[in-house]
Amino acid sequence: MTLFGLTGGIGMGKSTAAKLLAQRGLPVLDTDTIARDIVAPGQPALAEIRARFGPAILTPDGHLDRARLADLVFADPAARHQLEAILHPRIRAVWTQQTEIWRTEGRPTAIVIIPLLFETAAQTAFDATLCLACSAATQLDRLRDRGWTPDQIAARNRAQFATEKKMSLATYVIWTEGPPAIHAAQLHRVIP
Repeated sequence: MTLFGLTGGIGMGKSTAAKLLAQRGLPVLDTDTIARDIVAPGQPALAEIRARFGPAILTPDGHLDRARLADLVFADPAARHQLEAILHPRIRAVWTQQTEIWRTEGRPTAIVIIPLLFETAAQTAFDATLCLACSAATQLDRLRDRGWTPDQIAARNRAQFATEKKMSLATYVIWTEGPPAIHAAQLHRVIP
């Protein structure tokens, strides 16, 4: 099996790539989905997060208040590292297990989307890596359309490697400025 690790900054087209690849019938796992699942009520990770950051990071019905936690951890690098220490090993265990299942099934190709692929040194688990990228202006427009403030965007960008660094580390770069058809064509050239 050829295993691809796909990364990119926020607003760079990872979700679009996931949809395009899945539409082709390729197995795709997005670690953002894993991250949401492992902090569901009753999960050990949520209990650890509550113990570390206090009950104020929970909604009245016991779910993680993602916005409140984000405000906290993106304002304090030490808090972000503590959160990552809780989440990243669990996330990696899930995607590693899934890739082994795909291997057992004899899948010829599979893709794992990891926003912090290089930051977590996960690239060694993959046969090739792809970085999705666009200009800073396009990223800003996309994130503003999602309702993000310039401060929120800057805080999240500071928490990741710069796009240029991710691009330099990747095996392939997919430029996502254009329409989805161009995005899809580039993906198809790299992942036939």
